[in-house]
Amino acid sequence: MSATAVTAVLALLVAIAAAALPVRGGASPAVNYHLARTVQLAGEGGWDYLTYDPVGKRLFISRGTQVIVVDPAAGILIGVIPDTPGVHGIALAQDQGKGFTSNGRDNSLSVFDLKTLKTTAKVTIDARNPDAIIYEPVSKRVFTGNGSSQNVTAIDAVTNAVVGNVALPGRPEFAAAGNGMVYFNIEDKNEIVAIDARKNAIVSTWSLGTCDGPAGLSMDVAHHRLFSGCQNNVMMVVNSDTGAIVATLPIGRGSDATAFDPGTQLAFSSNGDGTLTVAREDSPSAFVVVQNAATQAGARTLAVDTTTHDVYLVTAQFTVGTPPPGQTRPSRTMVPGSFTMLVMSSRP
Repeated sequence: MSATAVTAVLALLVAIAAAALPVRGGASPAVNYHLARTVQLAGEGGWDYLTYDPVGKRLFISRGTQVIVVDPAAGILIGVIPDTPGVHGIALAQDQGKGFTSNGRDNSLSVFDLKTLKTTAKVTIDARNPDAIIYEPVSKRVFTGNGSSQNVTAIDAVTNAVVGNVALPGRPEFAAAGNGMVYFNIEDKNEIVAIDARKNAIVSTWSLGTCDGPAGLSMDVAHHRLFSGCQNNVMMVVNSDTGAIVATLPIGRGSDATAFDPGTQLAFSSNGDGTLTVAREDSPSAFVVVQNAATQAGARTLAVDTTTHDVYLVTAQFTVGTPPPGQTRPSRTMVPGSFTMLVMSSRP
């Protein structure tokens, strides 16, 4: 083979290899999330957080006094975890084979077996209204943010024993965990608190700048980035090591949850106004909103399937009535049988 031919072949091989590499920065494939299907789910009552189980491929949905478990691929109900009064969230400790729910009305956690979904223990905590809940695998502890007590409770996920409480500067909202740390949005102070999970102690408190009312919180663990959804229609991207604000992104109105998909480098905000904001991480310092996909009104919480990259949301229909005596806000009543799971997909 001539030198010219060898050079041409080498150039072709280099071009093929370059094309196979993931793109960070520069041009990226278009993002096109759309409502792929809806699934009617039985049961009455409100809802709060959603948690996706990537091992069992199940979606856990809090429903007032119980947690319903759904196979989102088949669109069917596959289980119920009962007796979770005022349940807000669900945390999964895969390495312990356990799940935990935060029960706001009786200040407890329900512990359930991940295989059978049977409740195995009830843990009472010395705090009021446990809301956000998350598992931190380095310390093997579950943490609850207790709204009325303005503190955090740590629970040993191995023994189910309460480790202790940590006082917070305000009312905690959602949480994220990674690299041995746990982070809580402080909703009424517009801050993030960073807690060393093994020491069960606050190490930093950071201002969220122009964010007002931070609610949803998620994390890109690999690149040490936090995504805080705020009630003034912005999402703050924060360095989880320093607290520095990396980016401020516009999102829809009424955000109550965020999520990050490491497989696609996309961050999501589910907004009560009926939109799903999608932001792409081109690098740890470069973020851009690439889509505001239409969902349905009230679909304000979400979970991401990191295998299929689908996004799951839930909502319902409501009738609006006259305000109760002495109040100005109209009453809202859920239409029976209208509770619905939405599947947002980027696939054709």
